Amino acid sequence: MDKSDVTLERMRTFVRVAERGSLSAVARELGVGQSTVTRHLRELEEAIGVPLLSRTTRRVTMTDEGSRYYADSIQILRLVEQAGDEARGTRGASAGTIRISCTAALGVLHISRLIFAFQDRYPDIGIDLSLTDERIDLVREGVDIALRLGPLTDSSMKLLALGQSRRLLVAAPAYLSARGRPAGPQDLPGHEGIRMSNIAGSDTLALQGPGGERHAVPFGGRFRVDHGLAAREALVAGRGIAPAHHWLVDDLLAVGRLEVILPGYAPPPVPLSMLIVPERAGIARVRLLVDFLAERIGGIPGIQKPR
Repeated sequence: MDKSDVTLERMRTFVRVAERGSLSAVARELGVGQSTVTRHLRELEEAIGVPLLSRTTRRVTMTDEGSRYYADSIQILRLVEQAGDEARGTRGASAGTIRISCTAALGVLHISRLIFAFQDRYPDIGIDLSLTDERIDLVREGVDIALRLGPLTDSSMKLLALGQSRRLLVAAPAYLSARGRPAGPQDLPGHEGIRMSNIAGSDTLALQGPGGERHAVPFGGRFRVDHGLAAREALVAGRGIAPAHHWLVDDLLAVGRLEVILPGYAPPPVPLSMLIVPERAGIARVRLLVDFLAERIGGIPGIQKPR
């Protein structure tokens, strides 16, 4: 083989295997057999003349040559895609697929609807929406952008601050009838708390009072869960009190299935951010979705956009 056998298809296969570390995972992602992925890699290495990957029974890792080739390949593939966008002009922005990862409950209740509106405007753009509360490796999972609640530390991604998510203390009327309504933060330790097991320190409830004073209240309960939608169901079922994002319970508050308790005391808001893979930020369709979400996100109940 010679250098003319270095095709974009083989290069893309190599990049995804390098990112995911698994031939079988990439085969499933591309919708081809694992033998096809193996053949692409073999043909690429033969054309270049150096081994790019080191294979073991459990994992595939890059060689030193592979790491250098990967960095160059990323840039080449990005330029190829951008060149296609520019050649197609306006139409280039409205075709292709975007992969987005989002905090699960927010994605189900609100972001999915925004995506429907986006696709109504750009019907040729496909969206692959992954819902998870885990902090995944965006490059490894092939994700273009991610919406995340909470503080972020990944400095390798482009970060766009979307605002703050306001939270409330809420409970069902049936629970309050049975257990009584707290008159102040000092009453909360005697109540059942619905806690998030995937949030550190959920056994203490931080509140800010009407005068700006801060309270740290012991917060216990028999039910812990790692998903916001399950916490929502527990609240409706009268299982206890919980600090909830406004967007998680706004519809239930509107019809009286939940009530705000201690309205003068609120848990601190949580930052909502968008992470963008730098190599994907310049692609036209990705820019369109980033701008669309940044514009519409303030319409979600309880999201306070930055000034």
